[in-house]
Amino acid sequence: MGLRKETIEGIVWSLPYLAVFTVFLIWPALKGLYMSLHTYPNKFDLTETEWVGLQNYVELFQDPVFYNAMEGTLLFVAISVPALVILGLVMALGVNRDVAGKRTLRAIYFSPYVLTVAVVTLVWGQVYSQSYGLINYYLGFFIDNPPGWLTSPDLVMAALAFMTVWWLVGFNFVIFLAARQSIPERLYEAARLDGATGWRAFKDITLPQMRNSVVFVVMVQFILQFQVFAQPYVMTQGGPKDTSDTLVYYLYRSAFSQQQFGYGAAMGYVLVAILIVIAIVNFKVIGDSND
Repeated sequence: MGLRKETIEGIVWSLPYLAVFTVFLIWPALKGLYMSLHTYPNKFDLTETEWVGLQNYVELFQDPVFYNAMEGTLLFVAISVPALVILGLVMALGVNRDVAGKRTLRAIYFSPYVLTVAVVTLVWGQVYSQSYGLINYYLGFFIDNPPGWLTSPDLVMAALAFMTVWWLVGFNFVIFLAARQSIPERLYEAARLDGATGWRAFKDITLPQMRNSVVFVVMVQFILQFQVFAQPYVMTQGGPKDTSDTLVYYLYRSAFSQQQFGYGAAMGYVLVAILIVIAIVNFKVIGDSND
């Protein structure tokens, strides 16, 4: 029994995508797994490899720098993700109301998102400057010695997270605004007849109706912020005292600065495992919300 015409056409039309998927995702993933199980004794000849099995993974979990980078990543995620979600939701609900200039506000809220990371880090590097930065210029009117935002171990990760929120919150804002506008107004009209307005309408109508969007945004932001790299790379180089070190930045240093390609690949797979766990938890939440 031969294949149906529709099946053959489906396979043919899928081939270009499957080819790109294999070349740019499957093959690099398999190559990375191979690298994580080997070392490269000759830095100038990457075809020369030595099988070490799980040694790179064992060394990774005994590496204090890895745990410091993990701590820095978790701190960055703990600060940035809640702020990105809550602020994006508040901004979307705010401009959804009948307020003057809401079209202009929508453009202003989203505009930082179109900037590249190089531009954002360059601008905020000037804003955070301890000697001539904009923030310390105004703080100088109230306190004698404004802090060094990128040189203080206690402030540097919060400063990077704040900059990231300013940069990326526009994406969440658009998702939440679209979700809010898809809620039928008749639900709010019925709620008003029952005397449910303000917080009660938000709790009983808005939030349940937007639940899938909220979970989607939370999952995306967890995955994105766990991979934070450019901000510490450009602005702090992991300092001061490695307090702004992150997993992806440590992976980059190990693989490309110290040329420990197998070690860096092992770290990449550990990061993938963490992200898969986060994705499974979020998909579980989405499944429960659809019950």
